[in-house]
Amino acid sequence: MTEKNQAPEETHISSSSVEIVEADVVHMQQSAAQKITAGEVAMHQSAAFDLTTAEVSASESALGFVNAKNVELTNSGVGAIRAETVDVRGQVGAVIAESVSLGNSNAGIVVGGQVSGERIETLILLGNHIQGDVHTVVDTRGALIAGTVGGLLTGIILLVGRLIFGRK
Repeated sequence: MTEKNQAPEETHISSSSVEIVEADVVHMQQSAAQKITAGEVAMHQSAAFDLTTAEVSASESALGFVNAKNVELTNSGVGAIRAETVDVRGQVGAVIAESVSLGNSNAGIVVGGQVSGERIETLILLGNHIQGDVHTVVDTRGALIAGTVGGLLTGIILLVGRLIFGRK
């Protein structure tokens, strides 16, 4: 039995709008796609709602949900990312990754093993190792304190409620 050596299937989309794209390699220029499943995606001035890939690089693009191994975004916005490594220069709603690098970025929620950046502004930041100029509303310590205080207050309220309205 002989194996065929096939060249990777490569798809180029320019100035178009498509529903579903499935290919080994996808190149998008000034286009939009609802769902992309690929090994590698390169986007410029494009948009995608649901992106599942090993590697994605995008510039001046908008993305909804990204599930990838490696993500690199420049001057782009994204709703949510789940990846191993993330490098973003732009806006991001939520990031969950092992390694996160955010430069000159605004982020809602960042969760990562290693988080680094030049100037990062986040709402919530949770990470093991954090480097750089980071401005957060809630950091790891603040989240633990808020959770502990919230749990204690909830417990006290339930205890008092049980004492007042408990069965006899």
